[in-house]
Amino acid sequence: MHKKRLVWLALFLALALGLAACGGGDDDGSAGEKLFKQTVIGSASSPGCVTCHSLDVDVALVGPSQAGVASRAGSSVSGQSAEQYLRNSIINPNDHIVEGFAEGVMYPNYGAELSDQEVDDLVAFMLTLK
Repeated sequence: MHKKRLVWLALFLALALGLAACGGGDDDGSAGEKLFKQTVIGSASSPGCVTCHSLDVDVALVGPSQAGVASRAGSSVSGQSAEQYLRNSIINPNDHIVEGFAEGVMYPNYGAELSDQEVDDLVAFMLTLK
C-alpha cells in the first residue's frame, strides 16, 4: 500500500511541476499584454499585434486602435460576446472587417501559429482595454 501512495504522490508532483513550468494563462491579461507588445509572435515569427494596432485612442496604424476594444467588441457582431468576437478576430480576421479598414490586411495565420493558451492570453488582455 505504501508503494501506491508514493506512485500517486510522484504523479501529482509531476503534474504540478508540469503545470508550473507551462506558466499557464492568466486572468488579468498580463501574459497577453506581453505577447501583444512583442514585434514578432507565433511559431513562424509573424508580425506582432503592436506592429499594426495602437493602444492609443484614435491612433490607427495598419489596423484599428485597440484602445477601448473591450467596450466595442461585445456589440460588433450580433450574437457574439466580446470574448467570442476577439477570439474570432485573431483566428479568422476576415470574418468581420471594421469599417474603414480593408479585408485581407490582417495576417491570417495566427490560428495555426499561436497556441490556444496564447490566444486565450491575448483575449484576456484585450478584455481589459475598456
